[in-house]
Amino acid sequence: MEMTSFFGIALAIGGILLGNIIEGGHINSLLQFAAAVIVLTGTLGAVITSSRKKDLSLAVELMKSAFRKSKNFKSEAVVTEFIHCARLARKESILSIEPRIAGYSDPFMQGVMRAVIDGLDPKVIREIFEQEISLEEEGLLAGAKVWSDAGGFAPTVGIIGAVLGLIHVMSNLADTSKLGAGIAVAFVATVYGVGFANLVFIPIANKIRKKVSETLRERELILEGGLAISAGLSPIMVEIKLKPYIEKQN
Repeated sequence: MEMTSFFGIALAIGGILLGNIIEGGHINSLLQFAAAVIVLTGTLGAVITSSRKKDLSLAVELMKSAFRKSKNFKSEAVVTEFIHCARLARKESILSIEPRIAGYSDPFMQGVMRAVIDGLDPKVIREIFEQEISLEEEGLLAGAKVWSDAGGFAPTVGIIGAVLGLIHVMSNLADTSKLGAGIAVAFVATVYGVGFANLVFIPIANKIRKKVSETLRERELILEGGLAISAGLSPIMVEIKLKPYIEKQN
């Protein structure tokens, strides 16, 4: 479980509520069902309209990943594996690496190493798998963009909710005793719109982008390791070439 996501959202919302209480406000005044319905359904409708079905499904899955701890990608272990493969390739032949491929849990690493063992030209290997990385990045960022879009739509929908509330207030000017409370309720929609955007939607989008970046860096490490084996580099050179990826991750 990714505790920073839960803690960050809880801290942001809790701090705002605490500040409201310190200023003499009441939490009940911020709990307006109608405002929540306007903001959430309006934002959802706008997001659905502007997104493809597969992007929406991916956005839900990526949102779950923002609150789950990332799978432990052990870059040091991957680098050690490539160094070992380099030793095998020099001591015996590159074909001696083939039995090890089935033990790799990462399909991307399996694909890269199969291409290396099959003797494909390094330029071809790089072109194939860089394109795969690029397409994966494009797809994942499309899912993250759904949450960014929600963060863009929510404040505007909140303003619409506030205007609707003010229209309702203005239509009942006869009872002046309720004007203050009515106006306060109207502006709660704006609070919801800005709050959901900046405390939930945009932070989730940013967390997803960071996780996408980590995933792509893992792919780059694997690709560079495979190309190093294909080029017949020595174990020491393989380690030197891949060491920066460990430093980036740490």
